[in-house]
Amino acid sequence: MYFREYDFENSQVTPENLLLKIKDIFNTDSQLQNDFLSVLVIHQNNLSVLVPNRYFNEKELSSYLNFNVKKLTIDYVAFDHLKVLESKNIYIPYININNYLFQNFGEFEYKHHSTVLIEKLLNTTNSIEKTMFVNVSKTSLDIVVIENTQLILFNTFSYNTKEDFIYYILFVAEQLNLNVNKFSLHFTGKVNLDDAIYKITYKYIKNVYFLESNNPLFSELNIASHSNFILLGS
Repeated sequence: MYFREYDFENSQVTPENLLLKIKDIFNTDSQLQNDFLSVLVIHQNNLSVLVPNRYFNEKELSSYLNFNVKKLTIDYVAFDHLKVLESKNIYIPYININNYLFQNFGEFEYKHHSTVLIEKLLNTTNSIEKTMFVNVSKTSLDIVVIENTQLILFNTFSYNTKEDFIYYILFVAEQLNLNVNKFSLHFTGKVNLDDAIYKITYKYIKNVYFLESNNPLFSELNIASHSNFILLGS
């Protein structure tokens, strides 16, 4: 078993810069030169939108994104099937990254990170009450609200400060009439007890938890069982 995480010091503002970083990793990490039976690539960005199957038309992919994503006419648009929602997740993958990985691995499967996150949460959550899940990355947070195994809300927000971070959580709570003294919030991803974003969340939300995974890999890797939920959580 091999697990390696690369955390870029700065956000890569263009797909071209990101590709340069990935090429550097491939050139230095010998494990990536091995042959693999299967490869799954997860694209994480905020360039996506959920569309119910009854409103979905594959010929209109770009039009679904025009309302909330700034895109170029040359951008490639893909979609994932979310059977558990009877919906499609329409998004812009980094096609230059896909092309580079295809050169290294051949055919592979790819998905948007929100597809994986939503499916895992819906398949593992059985709370009847509205429950909030916050998946934390270095400069963004995914907020998912589920009630009685139904998706109530999903959105991704960018943040720079702890004040930005708690603002989005409280804004969503207000919009959904969630009582900050009663509803449960479960963290996954890059957040720990000592972090400023955790402390400010706990200041305003009474019931804050970490969503612990049952995957034994977390113990073997000696990493927090709420981290890397999209990749390893179960």
